[in-house]
Amino acid sequence: MSEEQRRLLQQQLWNIANTLRGKMNADEFRDYILGFIFYKYLSEKIEAYADEILAGDGVTFAALQESKQDDMDMIDAVQEATVEHLGYFLRPSELFHAIAMKGSNQLDSNNQGDGHNFILDDLTKILKNIEQSTLGSESEDDFSNLFEDLDLRSSKLGASEKAKNELVAKVLVHLDKIDFNLSDTEADVLGDAYEYLIGEFASGAGKKAGEFYTPQPVSTLLAKLVTSQKKTLKAVYDPTCGSGSLLLRVKREAEKVEKIYGQELNRTTYNLARMNMILHDVHYADFDIRQEDTLEHPQHLDLRFDAIVANPPFSAQWSANPLFMSDERFSVYGRLAPSSKADMAFVQHMLYQLAEDGTMALVLPHGALFRGGAEGHIRQYIIEKMNALDAVIGLPANIFYGTTIPTCVLVFKKCRKEPEDVLFIDASQHFDKVKTQNVLRPEHIRTIVSTYMHRKNTPKYSHRASLASIRANDYNLNIPRYVDTFEAEASIDLAAITAQLAALAAQEQATDKTIAAFCAELGIAPPFATAKPESHA
Repeated sequence: MSEEQRRLLQQQLWNIANTLRGKMNADEFRDYILGFIFYKYLSEKIEAYADEILAGDGVTFAALQESKQDDMDMIDAVQEATVEHLGYFLRPSELFHAIAMKGSNQLDSNNQGDGHNFILDDLTKILKNIEQSTLGSESEDDFSNLFEDLDLRSSKLGASEKAKNELVAKVLVHLDKIDFNLSDTEADVLGDAYEYLIGEFASGAGKKAGEFYTPQPVSTLLAKLVTSQKKTLKAVYDPTCGSGSLLLRVKREAEKVEKIYGQELNRTTYNLARMNMILHDVHYADFDIRQEDTLEHPQHLDLRFDAIVANPPFSAQWSANPLFMSDERFSVYGRLAPSSKADMAFVQHMLYQLAEDGTMALVLPHGALFRGGAEGHIRQYIIEKMNALDAVIGLPANIFYGTTIPTCVLVFKKCRKEPEDVLFIDASQHFDKVKTQNVLRPEHIRTIVSTYMHRKNTPKYSHRASLASIRANDYNLNIPRYVDTFEAEASIDLAAITAQLAALAAQEQATDKTIAAFCAELGIAPPFATAKPESHA
């Protein structure tokens, strides 16, 4: 897809989203527009697969009539194959296009709104049927309650049932006109469109809608870091996966990822992550996303991962229950992260699940680099006893939605190739400003990744700090302690400045004399005090 086509598609999608914008806030209409896009994807996916199955019969899936027994026999045969292959099923009458066409008539000015084209009941039933079609199959957990956030009876869609129906029908009709070109397996048009909208909702709505989304440049950086030396991954994991975009970015950067694992606390965002996986053509058997509190109730604790990435909620609260001192994730450190700041608890959790030859990278607020107490104790243990810290990368401020604080990326490995030092990179001043947001460009990311891979010492940018120097700094990882970015001010030539001042003073005296002469001719006093004539008495 060309850049021009991409921009056109994005504009079409944003115009559709604006249909809902006036009715509700961003994180609410996000759930509707993304849910409808997902329904369209499922419909087109199953229609294309069913048409392949029916090719020998000379019919298309959408043309089959459920009132005819012969057609129903074919539909039943397709259902058995699609639930096994795709994980779900839709009847021909339940396809997105069929419902959009039914709703389109009500948009005709000649339609009197007699209820004949009322589609809300149909749509509610269809979305429920998609979930129920998976019951008893391997995909049941992946589709369970997937559409629970699409409340088509919500008053936010309109004051009356007719108004709600018209609004939903309008959105479906507009979406129906967009060709997501699913036949082009390389383009991933729909997946890109979906991520575009997720990002737009996050950037436009502040923290509440942005908390589930890591900006794409940051996702790209983390993905490149964990795949920089290993392109084939058996398993990748994100303990705070949000909408799943970070996991998908790792999949894109790697040559192969056998299975994707994630956990997410927020129920709505958990649904969004599962949709995002399926939209990006990740087979239901190739991902396992769970909904639960990762620190309190980890869901994949028996697994170890080749790559772990995360953007945990900054300085989140957690229980820090003393019972966790017997939890293998935390017990070896002898201290728990404070209940008011779970940053290091996430680090401990992730390190526990990191494979011996794996790499993990996560984003943290700068405070995690130097705060004392339990956090300082945990940092010291990781560096001194485990020697697992591989790199500390300072990022620009104001690159995340909803917060302007500066952040950093920490990279960890259990079996490091360079065990005698830690690489510090100060990339905080390398960004472009776009409106009110700072943005990492591809060239900035390339520089960071190249510096990390080659462990370069670059003046005012990066430094390989020995473990001894870190120990001397009492395990404080504040980047300016290791990367000197001080810019000396230009030296001042005082003799030259003195000469310039003398020249200006002489010029001022000459100008005053000229002005005084003009004033004398005019018979007026000069506009400045004149010196008294010298006395010759």
